[in-house]
Amino acid sequence: MTQQPAFYIPHGGGPCFFMDDPHDVWTNMGNFLHKLPQSLPCLPSAIIIISGHWENAPIRIQNAAHPSLYYDYYDFPEHTYQLKYPANGHPQLAQKIKNLFDIHGIKAEFEHERGWDHGVFIPLKVIFPNADIPIVQISLHPSLDPQLHIKIGLNLSYLRKKNILILGSGMSYHNLPYLFSGQETKEAFAFHHWLASTLTNPDIAERNQALIDWENAPGARSSHPRAEHLLPLMVIAGAADQDIGHCIYKDIILQKPITGYRFG
Repeated sequence: MTQQPAFYIPHGGGPCFFMDDPHDVWTNMGNFLHKLPQSLPCLPSAIIIISGHWENAPIRIQNAAHPSLYYDYYDFPEHTYQLKYPANGHPQLAQKIKNLFDIHGIKAEFEHERGWDHGVFIPLKVIFPNADIPIVQISLHPSLDPQLHIKIGLNLSYLRKKNILILGSGMSYHNLPYLFSGQETKEAFAFHHWLASTLTNPDIAERNQALIDWENAPGARSSHPRAEHLLPLMVIAGAADQDIGHCIYKDIILQKPITGYRFG
């Protein structure tokens, strides 16, 4: 069976790819997401996605057959609250994930009610607009413990061999007041260079230890005052197992570097 790669992707700001703005700063990011399927070995049979917009203790696994959408953005045009993404859930895959977590001591529960947040349906609406691939979303743990999230990803890595695509949806820079100031900061670029060096390191143990210690990186807390948009990367680094990261998207958004990575 085909092995799929794992990706850490940026999901932009709110419903940014569906705004009527001819000067949209998110155009390059949208083009990157739109072309992402062209790089896959084949169409995946399912998608596992971790978004920076869902935290729960214990970890939750969405197992509804037909999840709704959760429009968790505010003060956007009315049409952005009418967006649809009618993909199916995948209860059987959700059960497999919970079994893996149970075996390895990761406490998790099923989620039946919560819909997919915009960190899920907005990028997937660009990547797979036909909404014909079933999806399971997994929450972050609110401890934001990087070691735990790497462990979560490592327990998912086996599923890549079953033609399942694993996506971490966040932003490599997520300090919104600084982002929307439009000012260049040395700290943002320092963290960007550290991240690129860390993720492309062929020494996987060294890479993962650096990610566990990410707060000590140059520009770390300036780029991520809170780690929820970085933690999907930790899950992906775990899901990568022994695969080395490659930067496949690089852009400057409002004078800040934003990147995306592929493993495998």
